[in-house]
Parts: sequence; structure tokens; C-alpha cells
Amino acid sequence: MTHLVPLDLTPDFAPREDKALPERLIEGDPTFKTWELDCAQAETAKWGKIRTGIWEATPGTTKSIKGETFEFCHILSGHVRLSEEGGESRDFTAGDSFVLKPGFVGTWHTIETVRKIWVIAA
Repeated sequence: MTHLVPLDLTPDFAPREDKALPERLIEGDPTFKTWELDCAQAETAKWGKIRTGIWEATPGTTKSIKGETFEFCHILSGHVRLSEEGGESRDFTAGDSFVLKPGFVGTWHTIETVRKIWVIAA
């Protein structure tokens, strides 16, 4: 088993394809593609698994609820606006990175089809 995993930004296998859950859909008809690239058991008791992949979404707005999940995102292309409940909105475009901490609740508005690298600890 290797401990160095390069991330392929254009995977050559079919993604999992989804739509927004009806209870989370706010506006539009966004579709999602997810390429899971790696999954590993965490070495600490706090996180069960660490997963990594590429995610793409078409324009639309959904409610985002992280629960106990920690997520790091790096935007490869596109434009999104995130708004935390009770907080301000922030825009992210290609080259930007951010973290959604456990407990985050807000909206995810995809303005222009977005593709990101994600790392999730859950």
C-alpha cells in the first residue's frame, strides 16, 4: 500500500451522478458528479474515514448541512457562493480553497458549473 496518492483531476472512470435531494433544493435543477479517488481509515478516534475526490455541480442553489463532517475544498473551475446561516456570503472561484467545519449550515449557490477537489473527514 502506498502512502502517496496523486489526485487525477480528470478521472477516466464514470462518476456517481446525483441530483439535489428535494428537501435541500432551493432553486434550479442542479446535477452532481462525484469521482471518489481514495478512502482511508483515519488514525484518530475522531474521524472514521478520510475520503478524497473530485466533485462537479451545475448551476442551482441547495441547502448545505455538514453535520459532523469536516470538508476541505479547492475550486478547480467555476464560481460558487456560500452563505452560512446568520453570516455573510462568500464567493469562490478557480484557485480558491476553503474549509466547511462540522456544524456548518447554509446555502451552496453554484453560479457557474463548478469542479472541486474535496477531502472529507467523517
